[in-house]
Amino acid sequence: MSNEEKHDALFKALGHRARRRILDLIKDGPKTTGALCDTLADLDRCTVMQHLSVLEKAGLLVVERRGRERWNHLDALPIHDLQTRWIGPYAAYAIAMLGDMEKLAETDALPTSTDGTSNV
Repeated sequence: MSNEEKHDALFKALGHRARRRILDLIKDGPKTTGALCDTLADLDRCTVMQHLSVLEKAGLLVVERRGRERWNHLDALPIHDLQTRWIGPYAAYAIAMLGDMEKLAETDALPTSTDGTSNV
């Protein structure tokens, strides 16, 4: 799978509120599929399993089988990669733009004399 395909799968996985809820539930520790189904009572077991499958394909979920139980662990590395590739650089760009706007606003706010020069 190419990096672009991995990013597509990651964005698809994060694009649904039920999958984000599942990630929120397992971020503090692994949960069994049964426990997730109990917590997500508004979804049937089949739907929860489908969401878990999408999260697993995106690399956000590591599944461990213990006997009859299926434990779902969060793998936060893809989210870190997303932050490194997209969020960090765009946030830095936005902060730089805001800094430039602030400097421009301060420059425009300086009082000027009648000949157009600054009085500072």
